[in-house]
Amino acid sequence: MSWRFLCDLLSGVNKYSTGIGRVWVAVVFIFRLLVYVVAAENIWKYEHDEFECNIKQPGCENVCFDHFFPVSHVRLWALQLIMVSTPSLLVVFHVAYRENREKHHNRRLYRSPGEIDGGLLCTYLISLILKTGFEIVFLVLFYKLYNGFKVPHLVKCDMRPCPNTVDCYISKPTEKMIFLYFLVATSCLCIVLNLSELSYLIFKYSIKCYLKRHIKRCQ
Repeated sequence: MSWRFLCDLLSGVNKYSTGIGRVWVAVVFIFRLLVYVVAAENIWKYEHDEFECNIKQPGCENVCFDHFFPVSHVRLWALQLIMVSTPSLLVVFHVAYRENREKHHNRRLYRSPGEIDGGLLCTYLISLILKTGFEIVFLVLFYKLYNGFKVPHLVKCDMRPCPNTVDCYISKPTEKMIFLYFLVATSCLCIVLNLSELSYLIFKYSIKCYLKRHIKRCQ
């Protein structure tokens, strides 16, 4: 899978972000994207082939694997990375709209097209809310699909066509659990950063509006 588009998107958003937003970009790029590409993807690469059950009943192993791993961890992480990054496109598109509007009118309409104020501030806040929402949704989804954030050494399966309760073994469960905790922790860190940036921008805008009103009253 090629991640060049996502890397270009993150680097483009970095131009229009606040200091907290740049930290978020660094966390997503270094601690999530690179860890996923370099390590996590290889750990779960052969998860189906390395899933073993102590029975040779045809179809039993496939049914048990599908029951305990309805969606691949790797594919769900890839989808999560894409979903939490795409709201940033709203900011990029809004800045592009401002720049095209200035070219169309052939004059300067904004002090800086990439400055976070006015309509761009609303777009930026919406993107932060969407990113936070996607992060929370995927954390809940992970928890519901896999019954928590643990990777068991042994799972017991009694689904048809298994003739009785079958013991199935997951390969490298400790290693997988370490990376699972790491990716969940970075996801929580991104939520904290998004909420911090959201609070910072709202507080900054509120102070700015208050100062404007105070100046008008003084005049």
